[in-house]
Amino acid sequence: MSDQDIPVGLWDTIEGLWEWLEEHQPHGGREGLLLRLLKLSEEVGEVAQAVIGATGQNPRKGVSHEWADVESELCDVVITALVALRTLSPEPREVLARHLARVASRR
Repeated sequence: MSDQDIPVGLWDTIEGLWEWLEEHQPHGGREGLLLRLLKLSEEVGEVAQAVIGATGQNPRKGVSHEWADVESELCDVVITALVALRTLSPEPREVLARHLARVASRR
């Protein structure tokens, strides 16, 4: 994957979100880091909730979501993961590129 494949402004947006979160986080240090990583679990749970709602698996609620909601929640997972990666590394673009290349080479 090259930078041409990345949506325009993605990394600038991730950096801006990270900076805003750093300025407004109620907990810093190790605790803040762990809470930011736990945010991923919350977002994945929202994906599951949307899938259950889109398929009507909860008879009490019926069909409460659309597949577009699942797409949106998956995007939230990706954004949250990239912000978490930026929290761990000042060079998230390079970290992701190296990892993606390793994963792609396994095909």
